[in-house]
Amino acid sequence: MGVMPCSRVGCKNILCTRYNDAYGYICTECFEKLVESGTLDVAAFMDTMEELVHKPGESFYEEIFPLGEF
Repeated sequence: MGVMPCSRVGCKNILCTRYNDAYGYICTECFEKLVESGTLDVAAFMDTMEELVHKPGESFYEEIFPLGEF
């Protein structure tokens, strides 16, 4: 049995128990964050450091739908 480090960028966890041929190992903590994020883009999640992954806030949507003066 090897070290099996988490394959998510920036994650320092080891002894991961989940594995995928395309994405490598993922620790329990990152797996829970992946599920919580609801993303379907697993590759992007694995390539993004933890502190950069978050649900978009109101400002994200305000940029898409700005208040207009009619």
